[in-house]
Amino acid sequence: MAKETSENERTEAFLRLLNEHERRLGIYVTGLITCPQDAQDILQEGKIVMWRQFHQFELGTNFAAWARRILFYQILAHRRRSKRGASTSLSDRMLEMLSEESETAIREDRWVKREQALTGCVSRLSTDHREILEMRYRDEASIERISHRTERTEGAVYRLLSRLRKNLYECVEKEIDRDLSQA
Repeated sequence: MAKETSENERTEAFLRLLNEHERRLGIYVTGLITCPQDAQDILQEGKIVMWRQFHQFELGTNFAAWARRILFYQILAHRRRSKRGASTSLSDRMLEMLSEESETAIREDRWVKREQALTGCVSRLSTDHREILEMRYRDEASIERISHRTERTEGAVYRLLSRLRKNLYECVEKEIDRDLSQA
């Protein structure tokens, strides 16, 4: 019975840690993989590997760093399996450098600061523009569906989304620069 309790406690610990870090792990993978479906597949496979190897994880140590290392190797394995765009894809070394930069950004809370800046920038958009962004990125609506719902042409929706992304990027950069100059 004690062994079962111990296994249950470990299972609960894994699920708690995974739930706590899942969003940031997703950001990590999508930052290194351009295709959203590939990123999702890698993340799912990575979670399976994490579960299988969780017995090697020492509770109380840095779960996020351990999980990102597993995900990095899943990314490398995926790249080798898919062999897509071999002539234009990043080298393994470049991918490793990007991963290291991502680790640094996580340690310095740069993701959190950017996310806070983005939230502020999005809140300053008009209701109409915010709703269009939510349809596209939260609800994953197609351009055609957004076009139909907003009574705009598909071309107009593409141009608007492009302009909104550019404006949000510039707004976030200004917010980050402002915060750095005040620090």
